[in-house]
Amino acid sequence: MKHYKYLIIGGGLAGDAATRGIRELDTEGSIGLISMEPDPPYMRPNLSKGLWKGRPVEKIWRKTEERAELHLNRKAAQLDPKKKHVRDDGGDEYTYEKLLIATGGSPNHLPFGNGDIIYYRDFQDYKHLRDMTEHGSHFVVIGGSFIGSEIAAALTIVGKKATMVFPEGAISESIFPGDLAHYLNDFYRQKGVEVVTGDSVASVQKDGNRLTVRTGSGRAIEADGVVAGIGIHPNLDLAKEAGLKIDNGIVVNEKLETSVPDIYAAGDAANFFHSALEKRTRVEHEDNAVHMGKLAGRNMAGASDSYTHTPMFYSDLFELGYEAVGEMSSKLKTISDWQEEPFKKGVVYYIDDDDRVRGVLLWNVWKQLDNARALINEEGPFKAEDLKGRIKGE
Repeated sequence: MKHYKYLIIGGGLAGDAATRGIRELDTEGSIGLISMEPDPPYMRPNLSKGLWKGRPVEKIWRKTEERAELHLNRKAAQLDPKKKHVRDDGGDEYTYEKLLIATGGSPNHLPFGNGDIIYYRDFQDYKHLRDMTEHGSHFVVIGGSFIGSEIAAALTIVGKKATMVFPEGAISESIFPGDLAHYLNDFYRQKGVEVVTGDSVASVQKDGNRLTVRTGSGRAIEADGVVAGIGIHPNLDLAKEAGLKIDNGIVVNEKLETSVPDIYAAGDAANFFHSALEKRTRVEHEDNAVHMGKLAGRNMAGASDSYTHTPMFYSDLFELGYEAVGEMSSKLKTISDWQEEPFKKGVVYYIDDDDRVRGVLLWNVWKQLDNARALINEEGPFKAEDLKGRIKGE
């Protein structure tokens, strides 16, 4: 039985950030961290971005072991909040004074594939795919949103042939306005990516070292590897079984406290009140995990901070890049302010029914996140002419 003043379940960015938040206020209190991954915490976005562009692997590690005792390759299997007791899947037991649940999410899986599909999520997945690129030349990428678009670009950057297959009509169609999403289809095709829209993957079968991907339309695609990025679901089983309030995630208040005393939650699995959007939500991005985890750690160590951060997210798509804040949904009305030729550089504003700005997409526009956040906090209403030229890139 190990006792920690602070116990963290989850070895992602939120868990690491919590150790940093704790140490800002408590330099001595013992910290334990249980992680399902065999690797210590790292900067997850590098798995589909920087590492494929030459960033050294040693640069991604967070050095969490300098602040906490790590229990890797272990899953917290049982939590008793009354006894403040945790048991992992290896039979080891832990007690705590304050607990953070930062269990993140797990990739959604297809009902076939028999282990032949890489559901891209962690460092081991990166190593597996990178090893496969040493021998294979053609890869099928299932999914056309964040991970799918980044992995297809990454594979192409290292000289591989990528075929994207997804049911939507265009890349990231659910978040970008239609004209921008369809532009990305053409842009990716110009880069050499085969973009198969309006289709699904019906089966993946292995024959020797080769894989055959069959689509819903009946097409057969021969490949050396198959990667899927079709979203994640939050890991909530532990919290549910312990009796914490659940509603599209672990419900937390503004201090990131759960419904059970001395238990906090942060990161992908936490449902929090987004103060700028004035509604509860979950956010599955690095910036939210880092800021939320750090604040949770500080509060565990005695602070009483409120989480009011408006998280950002970003992506790199070949030489295109963007940063964004707020709600990104193509279901919202959008106003595009292209500052050079269309789709090269500009700002897209997402507007709700009350003509308030709910999201801002900075497309190849940099150092404007603070202005974008400020705009989301304004009450409006806004017309198109109010927003043209409102945020300009450098």
